[in-house]
Amino acid sequence: MILEVEGLVKDFGALRAVNEVSFGIQEGDLVALIGPNGAGKTTVFNMITGFLWPDRGKVVFRGEVINRMPPHQISRRGIGLAFQITKIFPRLTVFQNVQVALFVSRGKGVNLFSLAPRVFKEEAREILSLIGLAEMSNLPAGALSQADKKRLEFAIALAGRPRFLLLDEPTSGQSAEETALTVDLIRRINQEQGLTILFVEHKMPVVFGIARRILVMHQGFLIANGEPEVVRRDEKVQKAYLGENV
Repeated sequence: MILEVEGLVKDFGALRAVNEVSFGIQEGDLVALIGPNGAGKTTVFNMITGFLWPDRGKVVFRGEVINRMPPHQISRRGIGLAFQITKIFPRLTVFQNVQVALFVSRGKGVNLFSLAPRVFKEEAREILSLIGLAEMSNLPAGALSQADKKRLEFAIALAGRPRFLLLDEPTSGQSAEETALTVDLIRRINQEQGLTILFVEHKMPVVFGIARRILVMHQGFLIANGEPEVVRRDEKVQKAYLGENV
């Protein structure tokens, strides 16, 4: 297992957001984490990445307990995160955004307004080519479409050389055509780079189209964990998604 989550519990006052959640993820897998709003998905993500510490339980990454580490230490161990709301430098070029990420991932300081074009040039080009943004490298990041901003967010995450990538609603706000491009990108990164991916997504065609395994949360509990067709037929999942197209 590249990641093991064991008995995670997280309370916010009287609300138990995550209740004894346990699961493991194999290296190279592509796993979806789904559930209704308020199910606890984001809280689980935040405990894996160090933005929240669990009240009980632990997160083990490649054999090391990480759930009491700050996010930057977890990132350096090989866990990357692409947010639902893109976090980019809109006034810098697409190329410079990746440069900055490469600087930071190597533990170097950087002056955002005097980036030398030659620094990490080849690495940045390789990442942008993989993501499909090579032809847009000189454009201001703020001028990109929402789908291309999401691609840039992926590029920034990949600059950290993660072994494990978390994606928070990667197709949020995208058209059908943009969603198809993002789905293809996720599939290619997983298959061609061998990168383990865990993603949260509300579009069920996306989830059942690419995930090899699905985790389902409801009211803080993990209620299902299995292959897509097994999860699709699960009565508890159907009940939790009453009124939704699962």
